[in-house]
Amino acid sequence: MRGNFCWRRYLQHSHILTLNNHFSNIPLASRSIVKLPNYRNLNFQKQSLNKHPDKDVIKWNTQISNYMRRGQYRLAVELFHSMPRRTVVSWNAMITGYLSNGRFQDAHQIFDEMPVRDGFSWNSMLNGYILFLDLAAARRFFEEMPERDIVSWNTMLSGYARGGYVDDARELFDEMPTKNSISWNGIVAAYVQNGRVDEAAALFESRGGWELVSWNCLMGGYVKMNRLVEARELFDRMPARDEVSWNTVISAYAQSGHLSEAESLFMRCPSRDVFTWTAMVSGYIQNGMLDEARRIFDQMPEKNVVSWNSMIAGYVHCKRMDIAREVFEAMPIRSISSWNTMISGYAHNGDIAEARGLFNKMPLRDSISWSAMIAGYAQSSHNEEALHLFANMHRNRERSNKSVFTCILSTCADTGILELGMQVHGQAIKVGYESATYIGNALVAMYCKCGTIDEANCVFKGIKEKDTISWNTMIAGYARHGFGRQALVVFESMIEAGDKADDTTMVAVLSACAHAGLADRAKQYFYSMYPDYGIVPSPRHYTCMIDLLGRSGRLDEAHNLVRNMPFAPDAATWGALLGAAKVHGNIELAEKAAEIIFKMEPNNSGMYVLLSNLYAASGRWYDVGQMRLKMRDKGVKKVPGYSWLEVQNKIHTFVAGDSCHPEKVRIYAFLEELESRMKQDGYVSSVKLVLHDVDEEEKEHMLKYHSERLAVAYGILTLPTQKPIRVMKNLRICEDCHTAIKHISKLEGRLIIVRDSNRFHHFKQGSCSCGDYW
Repeated sequence: MRGNFCWRRYLQHSHILTLNNHFSNIPLASRSIVKLPNYRNLNFQKQSLNKHPDKDVIKWNTQISNYMRRGQYRLAVELFHSMPRRTVVSWNAMITGYLSNGRFQDAHQIFDEMPVRDGFSWNSMLNGYILFLDLAAARRFFEEMPERDIVSWNTMLSGYARGGYVDDARELFDEMPTKNSISWNGIVAAYVQNGRVDEAAALFESRGGWELVSWNCLMGGYVKMNRLVEARELFDRMPARDEVSWNTVISAYAQSGHLSEAESLFMRCPSRDVFTWTAMVSGYIQNGMLDEARRIFDQMPEKNVVSWNSMIAGYVHCKRMDIAREVFEAMPIRSISSWNTMISGYAHNGDIAEARGLFNKMPLRDSISWSAMIAGYAQSSHNEEALHLFANMHRNRERSNKSVFTCILSTCADTGILELGMQVHGQAIKVGYESATYIGNALVAMYCKCGTIDEANCVFKGIKEKDTISWNTMIAGYARHGFGRQALVVFESMIEAGDKADDTTMVAVLSACAHAGLADRAKQYFYSMYPDYGIVPSPRHYTCMIDLLGRSGRLDEAHNLVRNMPFAPDAATWGALLGAAKVHGNIELAEKAAEIIFKMEPNNSGMYVLLSNLYAASGRWYDVGQMRLKMRDKGVKKVPGYSWLEVQNKIHTFVAGDSCHPEKVRIYAFLEELESRMKQDGYVSSVKLVLHDVDEEEKEHMLKYHSERLAVAYGILTLPTQKPIRVMKNLRICEDCHTAIKHISKLEGRLIIVRDSNRFHHFKQGSCSCGDYW
């Protein structure tokens, strides 16, 4: 808060004053060397200074400080070592210069080499330890100091406060032989900064004579804790108020929705600055009163960048991008935040082209700019553009923030690009993000969706502070991979760890039971949701149960559950029943479910295809034709199936009967040879699945070149034998391809992992992890 800021500034300022006192007796004429036009000419500097080697040693010290301030520490070092004589100020200038340039070890070496040290030397090094967050070493250094002045004690107090060690700060404060206003203000700020407002208040009330900065600090603490009554009481008691006092209380009322009180205080405020006006603008915006905000904004006698950005953000939040753009264009000076807000606004509203146009025009970008644009591409499914922009970001040597990592990992997960995902994981480790919950969750999801469930589990175990999303992602990952029992083990661990299951957790648990065929176990979880976890079953939970019961052959039970739902079944629920009816060949039930779905979602092509498959499997070609006519008349188009895999950092995509791939001749020849071997191994084509009334041979030919089979064949031809083949498909894998890939995994001795729209299939030695239950 404001009070703490002044306290820190005092500590820094006190050092500066001490250093400047060494220069206070320099005649103005002799200071002219500081204004020489060419600082880079070090030899010229030395020649000028060497004319008066002893009496002008202070000039050398001044030039060292100048170099250090400009970050030219190497020139400072060269000048320091060339000095014919050095004073303690010379050494101190090197210490403070090194510290300001982030070179603690070099500062420490200079300190160790000093022939004579003064109080400023010791205080500078103490501050260095604290700046580099080594409080234990700072305390040892503090205890070793031959003499400690008030600056030493205040510096150590500052270190404890900044590090969050409030009790240590208080213990040190109580030990101080003398205290000044900086000490008292500092301990109050320490309590407030670390959320211990009541203790700050108790200390505050224990004495009088507080400076204004402490009043403002405590009031700000109350505001931060949303304790407006106490903040207002303190405000009314203040012996004097400044702009910070008024702005703090006005902003507090405005942001908490008490706009009439905020406006009353605003009108009473004796001196309104730009922050006072901006507080009112922001308050109206945060409470959805955009027109009132604009009224105040237009009345402002002066505006700063924050005022303009607040107004833009308000319009962006309300999706009034046209007016936001007008305000943006009217800004006299734009900050990076102005550009970023507009880019994020356009991206969130789906206008990705306009967002990219602004991004390209930006004079300067920061990590948030890149993050906003990458997130925009990722959220609008422009995965390739997101990946290209991420690569450009690294070429520009811009550091990735957590949002960028999350977006790119999500893109890698959606597209199944494991190699890039692993590279991003490596970068996350380098910057120390891997164990952070936010990034850890994204990594778990990425590995799960890319088919490497063991790696996902390793990352999951490494997350230090797991939240509900962490547990849910791992449970759902195991479920989708067909490892239902492992998913339930993770769920039980979640409960034992004291983490609370939510709606999504139970969907993942029921899904795990469904994928593993654990119908009775699922029923136990389903009926214990509310008694044990306080979760009322939603349509999603009912859909999981209906899908599970139906696929396990308990169609009547599934149908009864649909009838007895406490709310009207949605299309997904009827779709689950239709899918189960298709699996078990129950045309009557399938037709009933489909009829209801077509009324709810007349353009749902997947349901038409499911019913057509059932008709085709039963040889009812007339009904298959009728389904096609219905789709044509209603303008419903079947989603084309395609599969893809990653080979040597490139994505290869296939469609059924693909004739565009550059290696199609090689792929088709290999499939012909493989077909012969598969038949010898007992493979028989499921020609009943072909939705065309053609002869058996033609049906076999059509099944042979499905997209997933082409992708698997290409993977075998191009990937090393020890490497798993990971294929992604946008639709569910067909029954015939599922059977074929089991044979292929056995004949080729390969682990083949297929991710379809519903789950993962791990094919190995002629069997699948789904147990032929999907």
